[in-house]
Amino acid sequence: MKQILLFLFILLPFCVKAQKVYSTRYAYQADVKVYVVDKEYKADLVVYRTDYSYNAKANENKGIWYFTDHEYQADKKIFFVDREYQADIKIFFTDRQYQAGWKKNDKKYIMY
Repeated sequence: MKQILLFLFILLPFCVKAQKVYSTRYAYQADVKVYVVDKEYKADLVVYRTDYSYNAKANENKGIWYFTDHEYQADKKIFFVDREYQADIKIFFTDRQYQAGWKKNDKKYIMY
């Protein structure tokens, strides 16, 4: 029984899906490098930026992001790159929450 509890406490933090993000100043500080595209069809992920942290649920990976003020508050640290080839994922920002979501599911694991 103790082994199962220990296993859960070790595994649980890795199962959290990130939606609270922090934008770093340098690429080496980031978990994910992001490139912002100008058209939705070019994106791997359509992102809705929310002003409320409770909208960015840690158990979902739907492209609803809350940008934190401090690195320790974030689940993922991102860095915005200048060139598409430097990016791990390409995103498109939307003004409508219902449009947020993954366009290419093969890269969905990056934000887990």
